[in-house]
Amino acid sequence: MANTNDGLASSLARGRVGRRRPKLTEARPLAQLLYGEREKTVQRIADMFSVPRSTVYGHLDCAKTLPRQPKKSVVTNP
Repeated sequence: MANTNDGLASSLARGRVGRRRPKLTEARPLAQLLYGEREKTVQRIADMFSVPRSTVYGHLDCAKTLPRQPKKSVVTNP
């Protein structure tokens, strides 16, 4: 544990942060636009940028998108 903390402190001193670089940062506006205009599904957006769906969902701002349509109720004959 001491070696890990020493390494993190050393990298922080050099200006590095111990985490992965985000994959979708530059393409986020395009992904948001495609999702907001309902051009593509989340899976297709993820395939376009070679990332998992969870990454796309993590970068989407759902408040800026249209609400989902409610499912149509099925009417049965009495």
